[in-house]
Amino acid sequence: MTITDKDFSDAVSTKHIGASQPAYFSLHDIHAYYGESYIVQGVSFDIHEGEILALLGRNGAGKTSTLRSIARIGVPLVTHGEIWLDHQPLHNMASYEAATCGVALVPEDRRIIQGLTVEENLQLAQIAPPIGWSIQRIYELFPRLGERRTQEGTTLSGGEQQMLAIGRALARDIKLLLLDEPYEGLAPVVVQEIERTLAEIKSHGITTIIVEQNAVAALKLADRALILDSGQIVFDGTAAEVLENDALREEYLAI
Repeated sequence: MTITDKDFSDAVSTKHIGASQPAYFSLHDIHAYYGESYIVQGVSFDIHEGEILALLGRNGAGKTSTLRSIARIGVPLVTHGEIWLDHQPLHNMASYEAATCGVALVPEDRRIIQGLTVEENLQLAQIAPPIGWSIQRIYELFPRLGERRTQEGTTLSGGEQQMLAIGRALARDIKLLLLDEPYEGLAPVVVQEIERTLAEIKSHGITTIIVEQNAVAALKLADRALILDSGQIVFDGTAAEVLENDALREEYLAI
């Protein structure tokens, strides 16, 4: 099955086929493909403002594809469904339009811009004038970035690059933070530092979705958990329910 641009346009042209009063963030019946591979198969969920959702599952379950669908970034090609953030429809938008509406994806590879200092990476993302997250406020959240503001961003340690990637997202005064494997490749002590920072971000009411193979670390921070398997939701409940259910973790998370 080959999905064309016309298929995409036709599929998303209908007006809000989901709930008449969408939640702060709402994903309704999303289907997405990589080429002919059917990756996301009818995923739907809502998130309350300020909530942290852990999106979990084995490799290939469709987690990153779901994040990229929300951020409207490249592949996968979404062929059906609706995405709403703060009563704004994202499903017909290009990635830069979704970003303008407050969506920020921090990808697994962090995408620090080579040749720019820490501060220049932040300045590039900073809206003018800043509404909530000035660069100085980001330095207060990440003191280490302030200490290294003149250092080229790509020369930072892995943990510091993750801080910079998150700080760069915050500099745009976002509404929805999407984190793809934020703990990947980090030492346990650095993971703990990132956890503390994300807890601080949560206290400021930023709605967050975390995709993370380190499920236990993600669940410690999350309010809710969704588990994907073969592109479909097989569990939707509290983070505590997953942590307390050995059979569920073993079957779908291999932990």
